[in-house]
Amino acid sequence: MKSYSKKIELKGIENQWHTIELPNEVLENVNSNFTDIRIYGLTATDTIEAPYLHKVSKAVEANSSISFNLLNTVNNAQGFFYTYELPENKTINEIKLNFEEPNFNWLVTLEGSQNQTEWFTVLDDYRILSIVNDQTDYSFTRLKFPDANFKYYRLLIKSIEKPTLESVKVLKKAKKLALYREYSVSSFNVSQEKKNTIIQVDLKSRAPLNLLKLTVDDDIDYYRPISIQYLADSVKTEKGYHYNYRSLATRTLSSMEENSFQLPSIMAQKLRIIISNNDNQPLKISNVNLKGYIHTLTARFTEPTTYFLVYGKTNDKAPNYDIAKTSISIPENISSLQFGDATNIPKPTIDTAKPLFENQLWLWSVLGIIIALLGYFTIRMMKKEI
Repeated sequence: MKSYSKKIELKGIENQWHTIELPNEVLENVNSNFTDIRIYGLTATDTIEAPYLHKVSKAVEANSSISFNLLNTVNNAQGFFYTYELPENKTINEIKLNFEEPNFNWLVTLEGSQNQTEWFTVLDDYRILSIVNDQTDYSFTRLKFPDANFKYYRLLIKSIEKPTLESVKVLKKAKKLALYREYSVSSFNVSQEKKNTIIQVDLKSRAPLNLLKLTVDDDIDYYRPISIQYLADSVKTEKGYHYNYRSLATRTLSSMEENSFQLPSIMAQKLRIIISNNDNQPLKISNVNLKGYIHTLTARFTEPTTYFLVYGKTNDKAPNYDIAKTSISIPENISSLQFGDATNIPKPTIDTAKPLFENQLWLWSVLGIIIALLGYFTIRMMKKEI
């Protein structure tokens, strides 16, 4: 345990299996890859290690593609109609469209029917678009809607010229939503630099981040490239600190979608977000929210004793437990453990030999005497030779 920097007592161990939801005070001190976490029990004669499974509350998606038939394609003054038939009774909630055109901005209407006589509106004036130029490469062509169950679907694309619809995918997306913990922002600053909006975000402590959400107050249509960066390190110079940021993700800030961005897992405390406005007026950014997945340990305890969660060790290797490789029957509804106070683990002191002269004044005095004696004897030798 002495090779780790911190420990926290686990309380409430009554059964063989328990869960441990890692608190903020642990998350801010662990390695970026979570390899330096151990659970140790102290007995009268030995230290035992309790194995665990590390779980992260990510979203779970199960997408299924639904087969369909294109019945007809017609057009009138309203636009171009595409009618599809689903051979089987299936519930769908998304249609993905793929067009040949690189640039377009169309409104679409989606209707459903059981008999092609009575039609019900699923989506009305739903915007799809694609923008490809030197400044932007952005497309939004997914029709998302609540679960619908019809035999026939009719898509109207309100365009003067016929779209080149290359492919269509009909999907049923089943998704278990991710669970997040929100982290408090200690400072949030928005500034303008040339044609860019710079957003500086500081958290109260280092945290594992997975989701960034920006609040834009403008009601206009916008499509702006953004770069999300995190502070990797800093160097103190004569003019102050120099901050080194690294790119985390590049996205598009769009009025078409919710401005919520999934991030690669990263441990960070400071973020910088750069919005490229090009020749447009800067957007009004009023708030930023940062969240991370909930990290949970499912641990097995075999002996009754006092257990500690220890953490904080640079470049530690991940543990190698049997329960991570074999099929283990874990009981349902296992209880969570409580925590004691986090404390530093004392390190063994290393005795070092004391220097002969602890006071530099004595050292300089001795050197002065030696120099004086050398000078005295040198002068005497020179006089004898003369």
